Amino acid sequence: MYKKHAPYVFLAPYLVLFIAFIVVPVAMATGLSFTNFDAIQRPGFVGLLNYVNLFTQDLIFLQYVLPNTIIFSFIVGPGGFALAFFVAWSLSQLSKWPRTVLALLCFSPSLTTGVAIGVVWRIIFLGNPQGHVNAFLMNWGIITEPINFLANTDFIMPIVIVVALWGSMGVGFLAMLAGVLNVNPELYEAAAIDGVKTRLQEVFYVTIPSMKPQMLFGAVMSIVGAFSAGAIGVALTLSNPTPGYAAQLMVNHIEDYGFIRYEMGFASAVSVVLLGIIYGFSAASRRMFKED
Repeated sequence: MYKKHAPYVFLAPYLVLFIAFIVVPVAMATGLSFTNFDAIQRPGFVGLLNYVNLFTQDLIFLQYVLPNTIIFSFIVGPGGFALAFFVAWSLSQLSKWPRTVLALLCFSPSLTTGVAIGVVWRIIFLGNPQGHVNAFLMNWGIITEPINFLANTDFIMPIVIVVALWGSMGVGFLAMLAGVLNVNPELYEAAAIDGVKTRLQEVFYVTIPSMKPQMLFGAVMSIVGAFSAGAIGVALTLSNPTPGYAAQLMVNHIEDYGFIRYEMGFASAVSVVLLGIIYGFSAASRRMFKED
């Protein structure tokens, strides 16, 4: 009897946490998305009205939030994934101690992104001569007056993308590094006998096919990270919405309606749409990196 129930005993803590912090919040958000709820009065059922308003009446969402989210995600998601794999593969060519130190340095930005944004990146892009970028450009005679990068709508999104890519070396990067290091060396020898000659051919014909689970994990983490990003623009500009909605993403839109305007039903509808988008891209990644 004990052996029969032992797996469930070990799974119980995870299942409790998963249900409490994943299943229940998703179910509640889905239910609230069909209501008009201001966090004070009882929710009033409105059916699909929130979704209809989102895609027909919310001009900010249609003109700024959705295009910004698509642009940001399609650059940071694949870009961060490709960068993480390239760095992981490059580090795998080094010996143990240099690889360990460099891997730690690459991983650390994902742990300190919030602090670094406030302390480092805002100083780099300060809109006065003391900002590092302005000082560099003025010293080289490229500009004569400082540019307020964090208030200029032409620069906010590129800066947010750069910061997001800088902090994209998270657990997905570590998983891919572990996957590269655990590829069977005999596969490379067999590939060489079959005609594989260059390192690039080894990557495409041996390395990637041998680490599909790690590639899938890295892809899913990159997708989730890209679509759920939003704190970067707010932390850099110190405002939500960001100036001119230049870096307003779906997460910022959810926070705006949910915690500033207290339109919880509408915010829940946006979050459900975001969840559906993330699930769709994650399913595409699973199909791409599925085991044969």
